[in-house]
Amino acid sequence: MKKPKVPVPAVTRRALLGGASATTLVALGWNRAQALADEPAPKVHELWYRASATEWTEALPVGNGRISAMVFGGIESERLQLNEDTLWAGGPYNPANPKARGSMEALRELIFDGKYSEAETFANANVMATPIRQAAYQTVGSLMLDMPDIAAAQASGYRRSLDIDSALSETVFTLDGVDYRRRVVASPADQVIAVHLSASKRGRIGCKLSFTCPLKQWQVATEGDDTVILSGQNDPHGQIPGALRFEGRLRVLAPGGRLSNDGKTLSIEGADEVTLLIAMATSYRRFDDVSGDPGVITRAQIEKASRRSFRQIADAAAVDHRRLFRRVSIDLGTSAAAALPTDARVRQSEITDDPALAALYFQYGRYLLISSSRPGSQPASLQGIWNDKPNPPWGGKYTININTEMNYWPAEPTNLPECVEPLIRMVSEIAITGEHMAREMYGARGWVTHHNTDLWRATGPIDGAKFGLWPTGGAWLCTHLWEHYEYSLDRAFLERAYPILHGASLFFIDTLQVDPKTGHLVTNPSLSPEAGHGHGSSLIHGPTMDMQILSDLFDQTVAAARILGKEDDLTRQFADARKRLLPMQIGKQGQLQEWPYDWDAGADDISHRHVSHLYGLYPSRLIDVERTPELAQAARRSLDIRGDKATGWATAWRINLWARLRDGDRAHGILKFLLGPERTYPNMFDAHPPFQIDGNFGGTAGIVEMIVQNHGDVIELLPALPSAWPTGSIQGLRTRGACNVDIAWRDGRLDWVRIHGRVAGKRTVKWGGRTREIAVAPGRATRLTARDFA
Repeated sequence: MKKPKVPVPAVTRRALLGGASATTLVALGWNRAQALADEPAPKVHELWYRASATEWTEALPVGNGRISAMVFGGIESERLQLNEDTLWAGGPYNPANPKARGSMEALRELIFDGKYSEAETFANANVMATPIRQAAYQTVGSLMLDMPDIAAAQASGYRRSLDIDSALSETVFTLDGVDYRRRVVASPADQVIAVHLSASKRGRIGCKLSFTCPLKQWQVATEGDDTVILSGQNDPHGQIPGALRFEGRLRVLAPGGRLSNDGKTLSIEGADEVTLLIAMATSYRRFDDVSGDPGVITRAQIEKASRRSFRQIADAAAVDHRRLFRRVSIDLGTSAAAALPTDARVRQSEITDDPALAALYFQYGRYLLISSSRPGSQPASLQGIWNDKPNPPWGGKYTININTEMNYWPAEPTNLPECVEPLIRMVSEIAITGEHMAREMYGARGWVTHHNTDLWRATGPIDGAKFGLWPTGGAWLCTHLWEHYEYSLDRAFLERAYPILHGASLFFIDTLQVDPKTGHLVTNPSLSPEAGHGHGSSLIHGPTMDMQILSDLFDQTVAAARILGKEDDLTRQFADARKRLLPMQIGKQGQLQEWPYDWDAGADDISHRHVSHLYGLYPSRLIDVERTPELAQAARRSLDIRGDKATGWATAWRINLWARLRDGDRAHGILKFLLGPERTYPNMFDAHPPFQIDGNFGGTAGIVEMIVQNHGDVIELLPALPSAWPTGSIQGLRTRGACNVDIAWRDGRLDWVRIHGRVAGKRTVKWGGRTREIAVAPGRATRLTARDFA
C-alpha cells in the first residue's frame, strides 16, 4: 500500500537545501523540488493546527497580564475560557497559629534528638497554619459563541493559529464558498479581550452569545440590546467566606446586523462583521482591601474600547507586545519538521531533527511571561494566568519552593525586566504579612514566609509539616530582588529593595540554631522541599538547600549594604552568620548530600523530581565547575542518581543544571524530552502533568544557559552548546552588569559576539577557556570574534 504524502508547506530555500536532510524529506513523502514549490514559508513565531481544540490543553492562550482567554477555535461553537488575575477564593485572613510560638523550642529539641516522626506529629498539632490550606485561584467562566447557521462537517480549509509575535489568535475556514475569519487579542491598553468575526460576503455573521461560570454564586443579565453581564462572588476558602465581587461585561458591535436578547443571552443575525469586547474585574484592591467596584471598572473599560475599531485595538496590542517581545531574536537552524502543524511537531520532537521547535519554545516562554505578568498585574502563578477550574491542581497558587521562582528565571536574561515588577511587588507585600508571622510564630524580628503564598499574601506553613514547615521561601524570593539589581545596576531600585533583604536576613539571625553536633548554624525546624529522607519524616535541621539559599541571602544583603553605604552592626552579624552556616558535604556515593547526614541512598524516593540541594549549582553559582570542581562533580553524581526524566518543571530544572555543568548534549537530550508529548501538551503548555507553566519558563531559561552564562562581571559564551545546534544566533540577551549580548556561532565555534554596556565598567568575556577584558559604556558596542580569543 502506497504511503500517502504528508502535506509539508515549504520552508526557506536555505532550510530545505542546507538544513533538512534528504532522508527526512523522503520520510515525509516529499522531495526537495516538491517542498520548494508547494506553500509559502511558515511563520517562525506561530503555533498552528488543522483542527479545533477538544481539550483545554489544546486551546490557545492570549493574555494582557491581568486578564486572559483560552481560544478553542471551534467552527459551529466557539468557547473563550476567561480569567482575571485577582479572582481567588476567600478573603483577607491571618493564618498564624497561636500555639506555634510556645511550641517552637520543644519542636526543635525533637528534631535535634532525631525524633523525626514525633516531631512531625507534634508540628502538625501545634505549629501549622490555620487554616491548613491556602486559597485557590479561580476562573471567571466562559463565553460561548454558538453559530446555528454553520455546519462544521461541511467546512474546508480549516486552520487555527496563535501568532506570538503579534499576540493574536486566529481561526479561518471556508463554508459554501464563504471564507470565515475569527481573531482574538488581549489588549493591554484597553484592558479588554477583543474578538472579531468576519466573512468574505456581507450579512453572513450570526451567533448566540452566552456566559457560563463554575463558581457557586453567579448570575447573568442583559443591558440593552448590545451588552450582557456576568456577575457574582468568589467561592469561600474553607471557613473564610468569599469577599470578592466580580464582573465580566460583554459588548457587541455588529454593523449591518440585528441584535436581540432573552434577558440572559444575546443573538446576532445577518451582520457583516462583529466585534466583541470583554472586560473583567473584581473588587480586589490589595491583599487587605476588597473595596473596589468591578462594575465601575468594566463599564469604563468597555466605553473606552468601544471608541476604537478591532483593527485599532489589535494593532495597538501588537505594538505594545512587540515592544517587549522583539527585543530578542533566536535562530537555532531549521528542518523540514518546521513546516508541520505544531501538535505534529510536538509528537515527533524526540525522534526528529527540529531545532526550530526549540527556538519556538524559547519564544513561546517569553510570550507567556509577557501575557501573564505585566506591571500592575499579579505575578504568574502555577498556571500563569490560565485556569478553567474553581479549584485547580495545587490551588493554582504561588509555590515558592521552586515553581514561582522558576517562572521568573527567564525574565532578566531574555530582556523582560518589566515582567518582574509583579513578583517584586508581591515580595514587598509578603514582607508585611510575613513580619506578623515571624513575630507570632517564631518570636523573631524581620519577616518570613514558607513554601506557598496566595492572593491574600498568607505566609504560614500549610498542607502538613512534611510539606510546608520550610521557612526559606521568602529568602529565595529575595534573590530575585538582588538579581533585578544585578541586571540593571539601578541604585534607586536597590534602595527600595534593601529593607526587604534586610528584614529577611534579620529573621534568620533571630532563628538560626547552633547544631549541637557540629557547632554550625542551621535552620530548625525545616525540610528539603518535598523530599522524604527515609527516617520517618521530612523534618530535619539544616538541609543543604537552606544553607545554600541563606548563603546567597546573607551575601547579597551585605553586598547591598556596602553599595548603599548602610553597613552596621547588623550587617556584620549577617556576614558572621554566613561564615558559620553548615557547609555543603559529599556523601559516600560521591553525591552532594541533600541533608546534614548521608541519607541520600535511603531516601524515600531517590529519583524524586525535586533536586533541591542543587540550588547551589543553579540558579545560584555557589557550585561551579572551575571554582569548586569537587562540589560540581558531586552535583553531577546527584543528577546521575536522580535521572534525566521527571515532571515538566523538574525536567526543565535539569536542563539548566546540566548546562551549568557544561554538558550541552546532555542538556539538549533532556530538552528534547521536555518538548515531547509526555511533557508538552499540543498547545505547548508544560505538562507536569497536569499543566503547570513553570516548565515552559524553565525550558526557556535552559536554552539561555546553553548559549550564554554569566556571574558578576564574567560573560561566558557558548558554555554548553549542543552538537544539535552547530550554527545559529541569538540577539538581545541581557547579562548581569547591565550588558546586552548578541552572539552568532558557526560549525560549533564562536563566529562573533557584540556586547552593549548600559553602565560603564570593565567586563571579562570568556570563550573556549580563554578570556578577554573589555571596557563597556552606554552607546558603545564591543565586537569580538573567535580570533580575539586565540
